[in-house]
Amino acid sequence: MSVMNIRDNVILVTGANRGLGRALVLASLEAGAKRIYAGARDPKQLEALVATAPDRIVPLALDVTDTTTLEAAAARATDVTMVFNNAGVLASFDALTSTTEEIARDLAINFYGLVNTTKAFLPALERAGANGGAAFVNVLSVASLGNVPGLGGYSASKAAAFSVTQGFRARLAGKGIRVFGVFPGPIDTDMVREIEMAKTSPADVANAILDGVQQGIEDISPDPVSRDVVALWKRDPKAVERQMATMG
Repeated sequence: MSVMNIRDNVILVTGANRGLGRALVLASLEAGAKRIYAGARDPKQLEALVATAPDRIVPLALDVTDTTTLEAAAARATDVTMVFNNAGVLASFDALTSTTEEIARDLAINFYGLVNTTKAFLPALERAGANGGAAFVNVLSVASLGNVPGLGGYSASKAAAFSVTQGFRARLAGKGIRVFGVFPGPIDTDMVREIEMAKTSPADVANAILDGVQQGIEDISPDPVSRDVVALWKRDPKAVERQMATMG
């Protein structure tokens, strides 16, 4: 496993206006990133975050479902060397009762949004890769590894994102671009605020993600639930399916 450093890299974080995205911006700042582009559909929501380090945090209008805004963002942030594909949504629950539109929204952001962002910023990362290394860091979920029936549509969108992450890893390996998959368990964010379960703080998860990237760990388990599920998945994927089936 080759080591990657956050220090002196130019970072992009999608979905940076709250939750894990905001925590990733602050953790990257603390880790010494040269510049951090904080992406959000409405840059006004980033004002307080940018104010913490206006010389290093740059707000960026970015909607992962809109190729026009992605192209504009990529044209502005041509110096990016590391992309955190963090933007995500939980719009659908049980796949048998969720509407087609709800499931499509999960796919639009969690899967197609990741693909669109990767394509938009690939030229910048190819340049960085040729000069010593670059990375995409894709925030997935333990639900990528086994479908949680009560979150069936969401789980399917994250499984698709995991699959394409593996494909990108193979395609980009020869270009000096690392592709990391992150498999968090429940994080204490607005997305799962109403779901009663043990959750890890966004700051702790963000720091664990950066540690994993810097150690060169391709599949990152950033919290206790994640570590247990990923370890079990590596030994016995069918056991993870059975475990997830009991969760909703």
